[in-house]
Amino acid sequence: MEMKQMSTNQVCDILNEIMEYELAGVVRYTHSSLMVSGPYRLPIVTFLKEQAAESMMHAQQAGELLVGLDGHPSLKVAKIEETHRHSIKDILEEGLEHELHALSLYKKLLSSVADASVYLEEYARSMIGEEEQHTLELKAMLKDFG
Repeated sequence: MEMKQMSTNQVCDILNEIMEYELAGVVRYTHSSLMVSGPYRLPIVTFLKEQAAESMMHAQQAGELLVGLDGHPSLKVAKIEETHRHSIKDILEEGLEHELHALSLYKKLLSSVADASVYLEEYARSMIGEEEQHTLELKAMLKDFG
């Protein structure tokens, strides 16, 4: 199997984009966890706090890879839109939208490292798997809202 050449600058740009977006996820999920009300508050708050912690871990992982590639981790956080809609349905739908965009970023990374770096390819694939799992969880949570 012949390895293709990888654009390290392009990969670092994508990793920075991922890092900024995952940091925005920390803020989004933390904010959402504070806005939940109603009878299902406790399990949903727990879920959202877990998502925030995981987003932080994902941001750190992307940052570690960046440093390993001699890149410079960004200090930015991706733009977060405040919709002022805080029903549980709205919060879960915004979470789903967030996860779908994260999924697209990891797919973008995968396409730029495919057949160039086994390590980065495996990383991208495992993150795609995690994001797909989150989208399925959120879709299942949204089912009752019709």
